[in-house]
Amino acid sequence: ITTLKKTLPDLGGASSLTEAIAAAEEVEDSTLVGKLKSAMPIQQEIDALVQERKDLSKMGLRDGHFNQGAILAFLGTAFAIEGPLNTYARAGKLFPGPHLYAGAGLVVLWSLAVATVPAMQKGNDTARSIHIAANVSGLGLFAWQIVSGWPILTKVYSLTKWP
Repeated sequence: ITTLKKTLPDLGGASSLTEAIAAAEEVEDSTLVGKLKSAMPIQQEIDALVQERKDLSKMGLRDGHFNQGAILAFLGTAFAIEGPLNTYARAGKLFPGPHLYAGAGLVVLWSLAVATVPAMQKGNDTARSIHIAANVSGLGLFAWQIVSGWPILTKVYSLTKWP
């Protein structure tokens, strides 16, 4: 929207393109009227984007995304702490390897994604890009967690004495 607004001609102090056209018609400046009227498709595109933004805002998608992210960050961090504690309590030591490193990396990426939220709320596009990159990378580490955790899970089940 901001980029499109920069392409509009100077409105000469008017608050809208329609007002600028009316003012140019009053002073009978046909060149300016033509220039302003040729910008109407751009103004219509801006108006459509503004309306779309309003409609999306009414849906509350940001709040839902924020709540889901908060729950994911909380549960993921809790399990990332619980897993090594459980392993240490059960085996008396930790087993450094892909599963442990992927879990630690995932918590770091989630923390990075959370840390970008205040800057995104202020409209910082770089923060938005970092937020997306951290979450996409986190999705990759989560997949690694599943792949590296499956053998651990099967080994624990096979060694567990069930009642």
